[in-house]
Amino acid sequence: MLLTSYLFYSLWDWRFLFLILSSTILDFFVGQRIYSSDSIQLKKRWLWVSILFNLGLLGFFKYYNFFIDSWVDFVSVFGYELKSAWTLQIILPVGISFYTFQTMSYSLDIYYKRITPSRNFISFATFVSFFPQLVAGPIERASNLLSQITAKRTFNYKQCTEGLKLILWGLFKKVVIADSIAPIVDDIFANYSTYPASTLILGVSLFSFQVYGDFSGYSDIAIGTSKLFGIELMSNFKFPNFSRNVTEYWQRWHISLSTWFRHYVYIPLGGSRVNKLKSVRNIAIIFLVSGFWHGANWTFIAWGAIHAILYIPVFLMEKNRIYMNTVVAENSWFPSIKEVIQIILTFFLITFSRIFFRSESITDAYSFLLQIYSDFRFETYQHPLGYRMIDYFILLIVFILYEFIIRRNERAPFNFKSKTVRFILYTLVILGMLLFYDDSIDRSFIYFQF
Repeated sequence: MLLTSYLFYSLWDWRFLFLILSSTILDFFVGQRIYSSDSIQLKKRWLWVSILFNLGLLGFFKYYNFFIDSWVDFVSVFGYELKSAWTLQIILPVGISFYTFQTMSYSLDIYYKRITPSRNFISFATFVSFFPQLVAGPIERASNLLSQITAKRTFNYKQCTEGLKLILWGLFKKVVIADSIAPIVDDIFANYSTYPASTLILGVSLFSFQVYGDFSGYSDIAIGTSKLFGIELMSNFKFPNFSRNVTEYWQRWHISLSTWFRHYVYIPLGGSRVNKLKSVRNIAIIFLVSGFWHGANWTFIAWGAIHAILYIPVFLMEKNRIYMNTVVAENSWFPSIKEVIQIILTFFLITFSRIFFRSESITDAYSFLLQIYSDFRFETYQHPLGYRMIDYFILLIVFILYEFIIRRNERAPFNFKSKTVRFILYTLVILGMLLFYDDSIDRSFIYFQF
């Protein structure tokens, strides 16, 4: 698995294997030193070695140019025109935001005495570079993934078939949902100044489905592939489009990242055990840092700030836990009118924030919003793919309805007793991928850029 993982990553660019290997060697050594150190001061020093090294890698390759360019822009406000001579042509290594967080969590868990360090370098290196989730998560903790890597595993037919079903469903979400509507989203955001409000609203709404299909599709493929090796990864998505408020959304969207921030940033800051003012501060920090984690652009920080603004009122009203471990329409086949309104409102708020997430700059995001306000017309979308909009609308409606049916278990997309029903579903999914597949579409996953 280790050799396969390194080969997998080297197919993108073998030169960046040294980053994974250096992070692996350092954290393997640091973990031993944290555990064996006698004093808390020494343990803390070794922990900071791990944190500074990993954040240093992440900061240089992902944020170096951002800070340089931001400084140049800042001093220009005061009339000083500087050339950004320090700007470098830095390639962002795929998956660096994911595996650096994964190795840091290992050192932190040893420091907090949640786990003991690994004595097997091969097993630890496999934990860091495990190829199904290396480049886009889920971000795993050693207590879950490393323990499974070191444990004896035997072939399990049921686990294997469950994995294949998840891979199939993930491919469907990527190929049929995300990739099909990607050209429309790209066109609308690239030419937003020429379109009326109806088209811009259509574009950002479709982007919500695109990013969900793209990222959750990858997570399903990663979880399914891991099952073939007898390894169970954590769930990363639990049908977030059926969330009834923003806090429930964050309990269902990119769960591994939100869990990471909760365990290693929010709780150490005091979490919600401190007074209300400090709790609000902690929430704001989490969302701003989460936004910055997504990319070296002020648009992501603005996106994080919007989510903080949406989340904090729910927290202050003490309604942030009312939907934990529940699903919409839990005891019936149909959601109540109240739930439908809550879901639509939540989807609208989340979709609004994605204008900043998708835009190239703050200026573009502002201009996009201004165009909606200044050209509030509704007309048919004019595009070469416009003739297929009816197909896409039908497809999305069927997709939403099907996800609602299976909403109780995100790991069982084809969990029906009837073999005939399952066979029909497999056939429809495969036919859908054949019908909607297009060689001309860029098929890279959105979260590879993070």
